[in-house]
Amino acid sequence: MIKHLSGDYETVEYDEEKYVLLYDNDDNEAYPVHWHGEIEIIMALKNTYVVNVAGKDYSIRENDVLLIPPGELHSMPAIPGRRLIFQCDNAVLGGVPVLDPLMRGVSSAVLITPEMDKDLHILAKKTMLDIFALYSSKSELAEVKIYTGVINLLMGLREYQLEQQKAVMDIDDDKIDEYSEKFGSVLKYIDNNYMYDITLDQLANVAGYSKYHFSRIFKQYNSMSYLQYINARRTKAAELLLLEPDIPITEVAMRSGFKSLTTFNRVFKEIKHCTPTDYKKLYELR
Repeated sequence: MIKHLSGDYETVEYDEEKYVLLYDNDDNEAYPVHWHGEIEIIMALKNTYVVNVAGKDYSIRENDVLLIPPGELHSMPAIPGRRLIFQCDNAVLGGVPVLDPLMRGVSSAVLITPEMDKDLHILAKKTMLDIFALYSSKSELAEVKIYTGVINLLMGLREYQLEQQKAVMDIDDDKIDEYSEKFGSVLKYIDNNYMYDITLDQLANVAGYSKYHFSRIFKQYNSMSYLQYINARRTKAAELLLLEPDIPITEVAMRSGFKSLTTFNRVFKEIKHCTPTDYKKLYELR
């Protein structure tokens, strides 16, 4: 069951001095549409579950693993069976710049099945079973091992995605390495300059490509346009500023790089499914 739901926002309640949460769940009840700031991983143990994420249904068969990104609306109808539901504090993953490439791998929900990739599926299943074993451990390293397992899973997923991108884009290892280097520099540039105006010319120049080539390849490589990435980065910055009680919403918008309050409200709601004002109020209730 969802313990704390305000509108469609769930406040995840961790046990004392824990930054992870695991449900060994056999409830036969519906979970309404909701979202939270945590990454969520679900593995079906008995029976097949259907989870709707961002309007798309995912059928999770026994031992399949579904990764749900932070901030994504999702729901589950009442289905009997048993499943593991894992959530972890996204500040540990999303707040570390070196892990940004891994988090890009879960910009949308991912269902890991044997048909998708046998080795990745084995890794996902092992990760969830390891988390299940470690969760009740009293060892001071238990949560460290849990986060290490999650990071390894995300790394395996990202490596798989890069291999798929290489095949779709019909390029070799040297070319995918070139794109990794070039776009790595571009993303760092955006991270350092999101609060200012950023033009297509500037980003193409950083990458060393023509505007047309940059725009097309960026979207193929990152599964989103450069404008979508900039807005996502600005929204991420705004989330942190909104936690500060003394910073007005308008100032948050300006400091995050949004030209107007109207644009800020629209983009923020598209990404976080609530207005900046509502987001600020939700965190004041935590």
